Amino acid sequence: MKVLYLKLNRALFLLLFLPLLSFGQQKPNVVMIYADDLGYGDLSAYGATKINTPHIDALANQGVRFTNGHSSAATCTPSRYSLMTGKYPFRKTGTGVLPGDAALIIDQGQMTLPELFRQQGYETAIIGKWHLGLGSQVEKNWNESIKPGPLEVGYNYSYIFPATADRVPTVFLEGHRVVGVDPNDPIEVSYKQKIGNEPTGLENPELLKMKASPSHGHNQTIINGIGRIGWMTGGLQARWVDEEVTMTFADKTIQYIRENAKKPFFLSYHATEPHVPRMPSTMFKGKSGLGYRGDAILQLDHTVGEIVQALKDKGIYENTIIIFTSDNGAVLDDGYVDGAVTQLNGHNPFGPYRGGKYSAFEGGTRVPFIISWPKGIKKQQVSDALVCQMDLLSSFANFFKKPLSSQDELDSENIWNALIGKDKKGRDFLVQSAGTFSITKENLKYIKPSKGRAFNELTGTELGNHPEDQLYDLSKDPGEKDNIAKQNPKAVAELKELLENVLK
Repeated sequence: MKVLYLKLNRALFLLLFLPLLSFGQQKPNVVMIYADDLGYGDLSAYGATKINTPHIDALANQGVRFTNGHSSAATCTPSRYSLMTGKYPFRKTGTGVLPGDAALIIDQGQMTLPELFRQQGYETAIIGKWHLGLGSQVEKNWNESIKPGPLEVGYNYSYIFPATADRVPTVFLEGHRVVGVDPNDPIEVSYKQKIGNEPTGLENPELLKMKASPSHGHNQTIINGIGRIGWMTGGLQARWVDEEVTMTFADKTIQYIRENAKKPFFLSYHATEPHVPRMPSTMFKGKSGLGYRGDAILQLDHTVGEIVQALKDKGIYENTIIIFTSDNGAVLDDGYVDGAVTQLNGHNPFGPYRGGKYSAFEGGTRVPFIISWPKGIKKQQVSDALVCQMDLLSSFANFFKKPLSSQDELDSENIWNALIGKDKKGRDFLVQSAGTFSITKENLKYIKPSKGRAFNELTGTELGNHPEDQLYDLSKDPGEKDNIAKQNPKAVAELKELLENVLK
């Protein structure tokens, strides 16, 4: 009787609790692949003919490829701030492009995208570029524990470099500490004045393996034969080599997937490609025929393939949501002589759009935006829904059926049905930040008047600044060549009022 009683109890336990366990196991993993300065036209999935990106194209074929997907800003730090917080970057001061020694700009305790997942029982990790500041102040000791940082705003694990590859310090941080730091060779960093006796690009150009473009500022401390922004001394053992950065991040990412395959995870892989300095690993140099920028895009595509394969090897690919997008649009000459301009060979990184990184025109924020989820999203969809990266926070909160107490403070909107291809409209409107502000609603885009310069000679970018109102019908004029503001005063007035209400 005792044995029969135990068997009945076990059967009852399985009957009652296995469905709950099954539901828990069905939580999808989420992998966010965030490229850096990748343009709308840089992928063969988006029409590129001079470069082939088969692994990213495969993601597009597996799910939804958005043709009207946006970052919130035309530069990296503000876009990343919005992605994390669900807020427009202009809501907070100090969200411009940060120096490498900046303090953390995300308020601890506020809801963030990784924190949302963490509260749902997910493991959370970021591997790659950070560029949202570290520590509570600019002055920090790089040889000791540095916090707050990613671990204080939602991530359980982090392996990052602090800012961008062209800024010092050129080191990795795992958790709170610089990897490989030697106490006998302490790291010092300055963005105010030269420190130490190390050669600089300005004083010792003969030591450079990649020359800096004139007047861009990449002529300070030379590290790995490349002049950087900012001065650094010490930490010779801790400094990374450009050609090994992506492989290091990729290895860490694959290792993370293997170690966490049995539990749901949210993994942010923030790539450095194709941001400057473009110095891909040897296996990709010269492979694209488009200079180092093209080679870097091939390296990015290869890494995406490696990540997908790691998911497949662990049997979790089918139930993994993969989001692929970029922090802003493309730029060619962004500080180094690397063949991006001279070896373009007919490639058009901007697609049909005007401007690029730094610009209020569409090329500044309209970026590749792909979502795949074999178990939950229909294949081979193309959507013109208006979607923005900062909407991921509210959309996933809706997916988890978790009301956000701070929703009224957020600019993030629940567009979950658009993200999975079931709604072709998306947002009602979107405000974008560059040198000036713009607002897009349906087919019309309004750009606020600005006294800023119209053209950046250093990067060769039309910035979209103009002293008068600009209005474009993107359905007829995606290249924003025909300003129809004077012919449509009512539309201008309506969009101007809507924009000002948002800015307030």
